[in-house]
Amino acid sequence: MTLVKFNERNGRDLVSPGFNDIFESIFNDSFISDRMISRVPAVNICESDGHYHIELGAPGLKKEDFKIDLDRNMLNISVEKKSEETESNKKYNRREYSYTSFVRSFALPDSADDGNIEAEYTDGVLKINVAKKEESKMTSRHIDIK
Repeated sequence: MTLVKFNERNGRDLVSPGFNDIFESIFNDSFISDRMISRVPAVNICESDGHYHIELGAPGLKKEDFKIDLDRNMLNISVEKKSEETESNKKYNRREYSYTSFVRSFALPDSADDGNIEAEYTDGVLKINVAKKEESKMTSRHIDIK
């Protein structure tokens, strides 16, 4: 008696050759996969001497679409945008709905001055500057060695 190792991938291709390739190509298509995955905008966070800087890339929105809230030390940025287009022709109606929403939350450090936060939206980038408290600002000085 001879034992033959069964390869599951080869076994499926013997039963229905090409089926998996077609099925995988449909779900790996960028048009479909972009709509199946929840989109959350990318964010850059950096720190300077006097501020924390948060930059959120969200093109195609207006500044009125954003809602920025501060709850204790949590900075919450949310967007909820609905749009509807209707085109009427002689024999049919076409309606297209578009819905975009996301929430990003950031825990602010204790050194952040929550009373001094500014936001600006230009060229598809939301820029938020959070000032640091005076006592936590970095100071530099030279230290002599004895």
